Amino acid sequence: MAGLEHSGERSPRDALYRIRHSLAHVLAQAVLELRPGSTLGFGPPIADGFYYDFILSEPISEEDFPELERLMKRILKKGQRFDHEELPFDAAMARLDEMGEPYKREYAEELFENQGIENLSFYRNGPFLDMCEGPHVATTREIPRDAFKLRNLAGAYWRGDSDNVMMTRIYAWSFEDKAALDVHVKRWDEAQARDHKKLGRELGIFVIDNLVGRGLPLWLPNGTVIRDELEKLAKETEFQDGYLRVATPHLARVELFEKSGHLPYYEQDMYPLMEVREQRGSEEVREAYVLRPMNCPHHHRIYASQPRSYRDLPVRLAEYGQCYRFEDSGAVSGLVRVRGMCMNDAHIYCTEEQIKVEFKAVMRLYTRAYELFGISDYGIRLSLWDPDDPKGKQKYVNNPAAWAHCEQILREVLDEMGVDYVEAKGEAAFYGPKIDIQVVTVTGREESLSTVQLDFAVPASMGLVYKGSDGQEHTPYCIHRAPLSTHERFVAFLLEHYAGAFPTWLAPVQVQVITVSDQFDDYADEIVTRLRESFVRAEVAPSSETVSKKIREGATHKIPNLLIVGEREKGDRTVTLRRYGIREQVTMPLEKFEQVLLENISKRSLAFELAGS
Repeated sequence: MAGLEHSGERSPRDALYRIRHSLAHVLAQAVLELRPGSTLGFGPPIADGFYYDFILSEPISEEDFPELERLMKRILKKGQRFDHEELPFDAAMARLDEMGEPYKREYAEELFENQGIENLSFYRNGPFLDMCEGPHVATTREIPRDAFKLRNLAGAYWRGDSDNVMMTRIYAWSFEDKAALDVHVKRWDEAQARDHKKLGRELGIFVIDNLVGRGLPLWLPNGTVIRDELEKLAKETEFQDGYLRVATPHLARVELFEKSGHLPYYEQDMYPLMEVREQRGSEEVREAYVLRPMNCPHHHRIYASQPRSYRDLPVRLAEYGQCYRFEDSGAVSGLVRVRGMCMNDAHIYCTEEQIKVEFKAVMRLYTRAYELFGISDYGIRLSLWDPDDPKGKQKYVNNPAAWAHCEQILREVLDEMGVDYVEAKGEAAFYGPKIDIQVVTVTGREESLSTVQLDFAVPASMGLVYKGSDGQEHTPYCIHRAPLSTHERFVAFLLEHYAGAFPTWLAPVQVQVITVSDQFDDYADEIVTRLRESFVRAEVAPSSETVSKKIREGATHKIPNLLIVGEREKGDRTVTLRRYGIREQVTMPLEKFEQVLLENISKRSLAFELAGS
């Protein structure tokens, strides 16, 4: 048996790292025993364990995990030694040919060619041979047999490139002892209860219908409420910050994307061209249209629709624009990776002198938005181009001087604002560097939730100009920003962030009235009518159930405010308020509740504050 392992980044070589690294080899050995003839990929340690990638001779399911774990524990019991050797190029290539792993040989050749190494490092434990840099434990007896657990399966492209073959990745947890493993697994289970796909189904937020298509979510009434509230927030905030709203079509002639330069970079992610034929007089005209994968080319044409002066700048155009990207079917997942998305998009056209001011204003807008949603655990990433990327001109506009200049501007923006950030080479947009807001979700995904990008290339290719104070034409810079991401990605994040229990202003149903018997339905109807006149999303709970069942149902649907009314409440013109997640009930005059409710909604408060009302 043989394999190739690569850890990507060098990690601390502590005892737990060695255990996880060694367990990855043990897993690969067990998989090859269970599925002979399988091909191996990378198998590095990660933050909470390890994984290994395979091209399997026969499929494996999570039902096979108990058998795999049994095989792994048997290997650990054998006390296999990890023996190390270094081989020069010719011997290493011969060894890899003998192993019969073409993907490993491809990577090994690159190591010799691009990194100038003299030898390749191999480790053998029992019958298993792997090419990796180590280190490992001395023998498998050093690995606790009750402190690891196989977690789940996932798809992973060879070397992370969607042009390569899709492999099967097996994830596993590994810790120093069983107690630490149990704590982590419990936290994981709690996080899975917050998974947006599960909550989205249970709370009636969205569905994916195969007849409509993969990755094309249908927003149900509850989900549409959340979308509408997010758009309302964005419109109000952008109005205050001087944005002008526009509306553009979902498709355009292919020439628009050729002119903008997007087509060669995004063609593989776009839906196929649609050829339209029509008769114009005696001539048949053929035109090709595409569903847009981004909104900016449309906004560029709006900018170009009239003459612009330096006195007009900055011009800030905003739209919640619908886009379509043909994501690989293996990558499509819930609302996080979709093929149809609605983006909180805006484009700011400005002079070079205005870049810093505009970027800082956008960053402050992001801060306000994140505070409003109670999002505090996030990091800032400065995403740069990689001039050494092997895809080179296929991935980035080739203008080294412009890249260096724009990247320095963004560094200065972040430094002047006192923002901590990390730099990430190779994460830029094709037309310029960007600042990404990175979050780790409760389910463990790291993702870019929001972004702001500096575009030095496309305005010129689109012929965008303004007349400067010198009377000459100049090309503006364009800042692309999306603080609330797409509806799909942002709602997925918020579902998990709030565990489905949205604050009152954002909740699909803000108030539900529960009667202790149907003789008080008239009072409940009066309350609902009164609240709905103030545009509160209120409803009466179905009257056929018991009070305790209605309260449980309200909690299941995570309705933030339940009002319980009976003979006393009707007679006193009061309501008894039961907040989601809080057992204590408070009785107050209906008028007072309405006042407090409207104040909390108006302020978009995270918590429902009764004091000071």
